[in-house]
Amino acid sequence: MTETKKTTATKTAAKKAAPAKKATAEKATKTTVKAAPKAAASAKLSGAIYATGKRKDSVARVYLTPGKGNITINGEEMKKYFKRPVLQMILVQPFDVTKRDGAYDVVAMVMGGGLSGQAGAVKHGISKALEKAEPDLRKALKVAGFLTRDSRVVERKHYGFHKARRSTQFSKR
Repeated sequence: MTETKKTTATKTAAKKAAPAKKATAEKATKTTVKAAPKAAASAKLSGAIYATGKRKDSVARVYLTPGKGNITINGEEMKKYFKRPVLQMILVQPFDVTKRDGAYDVVAMVMGGGLSGQAGAVKHGISKALEKAEPDLRKALKVAGFLTRDSRVVERKHYGFHKARRSTQFSKR
């Protein structure tokens, strides 16, 4: 009986070990596939104009190149990443104000915060990059308020409160 237990234990150990090897092989192929687009994207962006945009907790790295007006965020098309039309409109505002629709392609990497903050960060980055590309656009962008970093952030929670300012419920007795 002990021999049968040992043989079944070795069989199960062999079964468990085999899928682990396959998983590591799959991971190795996935990492090589992921690394290839990054290398192609960095080569494509070598001559681009770079700017950083910030809003709330979001930070966006924006690369501007002359093109047809394609906007890519974190490797996805703008309409796939920002599904709400309001957020899409926010991204296009700097181009509308400066009348440069379809003149530049945008590649942005954004991280942190929520979607609204990320959209604001990308807009800020696009505005700064447009100003670097064409300094005569500064006045129009400044009047619209796109070059100013919106410094409003969420207030921290304070001790003894439920939220930042929400106090406990008053009890008369």
